[in-house]
Amino acid sequence: MSLEVRTAVIPAAGLGTRFLPATKAQPKEMLPVVDKPAIQYVIEEAVKAGIDDILVITGRGKRSLEDHFDRSFELEQQLADSGKDEILAEVKAIAELADIHYVRQGQALGLGHAVSVARKHVGDRPFAVMLGDDIMVDDAKVLKGMMATYSQYGRSVVALREVAKEEISSYGCATPERIHDTLVRILDIVEKPAPEVAPSNLAVMGRYVFTPEIFAAIDETEPGVGGEIQLTDAIALLMREQAVYGFTFTEGRYDIGKKLDYLRATVELACLREDLGPDFRAFLRQFVAEMDEA
Repeated sequence: MSLEVRTAVIPAAGLGTRFLPATKAQPKEMLPVVDKPAIQYVIEEAVKAGIDDILVITGRGKRSLEDHFDRSFELEQQLADSGKDEILAEVKAIAELADIHYVRQGQALGLGHAVSVARKHVGDRPFAVMLGDDIMVDDAKVLKGMMATYSQYGRSVVALREVAKEEISSYGCATPERIHDTLVRILDIVEKPAPEVAPSNLAVMGRYVFTPEIFAAIDETEPGVGGEIQLTDAIALLMREQAVYGFTFTEGRYDIGKKLDYLRATVELACLREDLGPDFRAFLRQFVAEMDEA
């Protein structure tokens, strides 16, 4: 089996109900964070990690995802005629990020089912799974670390981060055996446990590197929480056949499926921009001062 991960699968078939009505007619993955759609951050992260083959799992009403990463000749010509060379180069670069493919899930039967749709594209190769709700602004450090771990052990790797005990019921949760500072062996994994029975506060984040054996595990997975095929349950089955590791991290992640995190990502990333940061930070200082006086 190859120890080089060159393919990423991005499930993007969800309905985005937490952001209605904004997502009634546009994919949640296309919601802008400053001036870039969320899914572009994810694909750029994959490219930074050395991945050049990307499969996006889509559904009905998601055509704008494909249009965004395609060429737009009329727009390019208009920008060229207007002498807007810098933005023209940026627009062209979007279509050249990687080899991006698309397949429809058909029915929203859970994350495990969404990943299974990638089977024919992935074949017998290792691959990454990157959730479109999770933006990582760490220069792909976590994903690179996970891929390096896979190269070393030849086994699946799951991204983990500590969360507050009361939040663990929103995530998959791992029972860890510490190997070193950023690596654990996962002894058990459960989906959305109640805080009082959670085996730890290490939550599964939206980054995975899988051996192709995960597909057989998904085939054996019964519907779980919410009546869906849970990827966490498939990982638990995979662990009966081979080791699964957890790569732990602390910073750089935004869950933009949550409104508060979406706003935080927009504000913090805007503050870090050289073109926007100084003026925006000045505005925020004035705004906070005015709110404190109100």
